[in-house]
Amino acid sequence: MRLATFNILHGRSPADDRVDVDRFATAVKDLDADVLALQEVDRDQPRSHLADLTAVAADAMGAADSHFAAAIAGTPGATWTAATGAEQPGTATYGIALLSRYPVRSWQVVRLPAIPFTFPMWLPGPRKVIVVDEEPRAALVGVVETPRGDLTVVNTHLSFVPGWNRVQLRRLRRDLATFPGPLVLMGDLNMTPPTPARVTGWRPLAGGLTFPVDVPDRQLDHVLLRGELGRVTGTWAASLPLSDHRALVVDVG
Repeated sequence: MRLATFNILHGRSPADDRVDVDRFATAVKDLDADVLALQEVDRDQPRSHLADLTAVAADAMGAADSHFAAAIAGTPGATWTAATGAEQPGTATYGIALLSRYPVRSWQVVRLPAIPFTFPMWLPGPRKVIVVDEEPRAALVGVVETPRGDLTVVNTHLSFVPGWNRVQLRRLRRDLATFPGPLVLMGDLNMTPPTPARVTGWRPLAGGLTFPVDVPDRQLDHVLLRGELGRVTGTWAASLPLSDHRALVVDVG
């Protein structure tokens, strides 16, 4: 069974600053994941040609089940509101998706605590101050019927604000306490090892530098396990022709 998590940057490639839906589909097909967690996913956004990127990915990997959870309605960096799950068809949305080649018994969306105010934040990389209006964050939970039995899979994309992402991860750990195990948490957690394992108490299944894509120097993307799943037979960070992240892949055999 192959698990993979990939922050897709809404399908855009930094190399040419374009969203090519066919290129995105090919990248998903090349990952060949049985269970795939995607972050920064567009639906009905002009910048990604009004495509439903979850549906594109599901077709490319041959998914039996898939689900998209919008975090915001509107366009990131422009005008948006927090998504409620009741958005009308055709509304531009942005969020996370979980896809599986195995049937999914149930889906649930968990809304994570958001910073309720704007604030200035210093970015050491570009050496500038930005005003942060933090986007809402969510987690998507699917109970997957794998050949090994039921597996609870969680996908999330946490805040980039240091400290606040830990608050969200602690809340998520608490909210997931009643879900059956084994449980795998995948996603862009916007924190480096060993912090996610320390906060959750769960075992990392993969290690690898995932950001930035060309010359990665840190791991922001993670696969964590609560319980027992099987022996890890391979893991790597895959460089694909889109996004500013590499995909993190784990084979359990």
